[in-house]
Amino acid sequence: MTMRDMMRAMMTGAAVSALLTGGAGAQTVTTQDNLTLDPVIIESGEAAASEGVGGTVTTSTTLRATIDNKLIDSIEDLGRTEEAGISFNRTTRSINIRGLEGPRVLTTIDGIRVPYLADATRGANGGADSFDFSSLSALDLTRGADPLLGSGALGGVLALRTLDPEDLLPGDKTFGALTKNGYDSVDESWFTSNAAAIRVENTYALIQGGYRGGHEIDNQGDIDTLGVTRTEPNPLDYDQYNILAKLHQYVEGGHRFGVTGEIFSRDDDIDTRTSQGATGNYLAGNYSSGEDVKRERAMLTYDYLSPDWGASWLDEASAVLYYQNVERHSTIDAYRSTSVVGPYHRDNSLAEESFGFNGHATENFETGIVSHRLTFGTELRTATTTQYSYGEDNCRRPYTGPFAVCNNLHTNQADTPEVDSNSVGFYAEDEMGLYDGRLRLTPGLRFDWYEETPQLTDEYAGSAAYDGTLPPDSSDTAVSPKILVEYDLLPELTAYAQWSMGFRAPTVSELYSRFGAVGTYLRAGNPELEAERSDGFDIGLKYETADYGAHVNIFRTEYENFIDVVQLAPSCFVEPTNCNPLYPQGGISSYRNIPDARISGVELGGHVRFLDYWTARGSLAYAEGRNLTDDTYLDSVPPLTAILGLGYARLEWGGEVTTKLAARRDKVDEGYEAPGYGVVDMTAWYAPEALPGFKVAGGIFNVFDKTYYDAVNVPDSPSQPDLYYSEPGRSFKVNVTYQF
Repeated sequence: MTMRDMMRAMMTGAAVSALLTGGAGAQTVTTQDNLTLDPVIIESGEAAASEGVGGTVTTSTTLRATIDNKLIDSIEDLGRTEEAGISFNRTTRSINIRGLEGPRVLTTIDGIRVPYLADATRGANGGADSFDFSSLSALDLTRGADPLLGSGALGGVLALRTLDPEDLLPGDKTFGALTKNGYDSVDESWFTSNAAAIRVENTYALIQGGYRGGHEIDNQGDIDTLGVTRTEPNPLDYDQYNILAKLHQYVEGGHRFGVTGEIFSRDDDIDTRTSQGATGNYLAGNYSSGEDVKRERAMLTYDYLSPDWGASWLDEASAVLYYQNVERHSTIDAYRSTSVVGPYHRDNSLAEESFGFNGHATENFETGIVSHRLTFGTELRTATTTQYSYGEDNCRRPYTGPFAVCNNLHTNQADTPEVDSNSVGFYAEDEMGLYDGRLRLTPGLRFDWYEETPQLTDEYAGSAAYDGTLPPDSSDTAVSPKILVEYDLLPELTAYAQWSMGFRAPTVSELYSRFGAVGTYLRAGNPELEAERSDGFDIGLKYETADYGAHVNIFRTEYENFIDVVQLAPSCFVEPTNCNPLYPQGGISSYRNIPDARISGVELGGHVRFLDYWTARGSLAYAEGRNLTDDTYLDSVPPLTAILGLGYARLEWGGEVTTKLAARRDKVDEGYEAPGYGVVDMTAWYAPEALPGFKVAGGIFNVFDKTYYDAVNVPDSPSQPDLYYSEPGRSFKVNVTYQF
């Protein structure tokens, strides 16, 4: 039996055990009159948004009402109106939290991790862009490491929660529906999202589907030329689909069994005019590209909420057995006019197929004067990652004379071996309360083991960069502790301090990618990479009353073994005496562990409700990152940002004016020094009392048509003029929602 078979057997056994254990206690409760009692409803959606495993003192929750009222349809919108210091990098398709992104930020959906796929050589990258905001009931955002969630939760966690049937069936409703439709001028997109739920006795079912279609995101450029002088965005058309289905069965005694299925797909077709020219290899209309992503998942779930809180041996429990497949494609459809003349096609794919089991349980009890909330659980996961480049061109062997350039056009090969991944995690934390809960001490610990095992395939053996050997396995263990101390100085004022450690395992591409050929260059992974580690502190204050709220958090995190790209051998054309003659054109590059790095900063915010209907709010985030080994700045860290808002809300209507402010970013090594800016947005909503469930919301964004730059979205080495990377000018949105 292989390790992969053993992992699947372990997960299946654990899941069956958990489900059978739940079923054994799932006794129907009857009265003396033999009347069946209603099940204990397990909270979902908004009610459960702040519950579950993971989350720290730096976790914030955005609910469905906020998403609708403020027209939040993307992570960019979230960082623009709600969460200062949060950005989305459209190049890497990754959320940026506290200056970290890519595989250093974890995304989960309904409790299972969504992998960040990164192809170091072919460009099929992304992670936090494979879901539809219209399918969400809430999202939780954690800043900084969350050790209980395992690998990848260094910079933070984006935890997504999709609609449950219970969200549409409050009280005694047996049928409910939700439709949301709208338009966004920033990319000329129309969208529709529709959901329906039904209840038959103790069975709840939901189906939700959505579509969005649009074009390129606008910017402030106005030069519609070809090649390196272009400032307008490349024309783009996209289609995005999702479908979600859930079935929940309640059993007396606080048990819920569920089945979930989801499919998400997005296809981008790009007229890549920045790669075209009036002369050269790619003439006008002869180069287009595409970015496609598809995610599929199926889940069996079990949830338990004790109807006799504190008296049973478990108060809460949850188990998930899941299958997920994520696949990304980066495509090129072109015609070459000068070198290797003829059609040129590429389809570079990267996919991860995974099986997993997550389970946790919570018990509340007391020992003397100390109350306890003990949570413990496990995460078991096995996955297979495959990479392949399919292509067509007019290359002919031998690669000499007019075909010499084909040494740089390798295709119909795998640059990475097929890799089997296995991981096991166990964790526990205990929130202990003293002095009637005024003082709370929460220690936590997670143990992780992972193993990456490359497998030789014909596609990898046929690679131009294959050296005849298979790289070794990569494995490691990690122990990630945390301790949180909270003290209520006043009933509404809490001081806290938290210490936590985290880790991030190397990606398959960082370990095993190998692209190039003798006579040109080599881009190679490093199977000896160690996992990244973090060691950080957060201290702060939180104040909350019915009308006032404020928080301040100061953090400092040290990182070990930061993974970065290093040039092992230069080009022979640049340094002829110091190069590797086998790779004269571009030398050799690989990955290394940076011994020490640090990111520190402050986050603060507050709100006040006044004059019955008015609310003023503000938030600020500042971080500074340094590579302590080389004594340089970390270029991925955004500048100081702040969000200020003034809102007015009555029963039937409301609105808000917000301003996002950003300081100049000049603390960079080789990154873009983005100028500071201030952008004003206005949103409003109307929900007439005469038509319950109906709401129309609209907004004007960048009201004053400001030209500005999100530093995270500008590459370190720009190939176009600055305006090409500018953010959208004035735009508007309108959404119409009806729930009944």
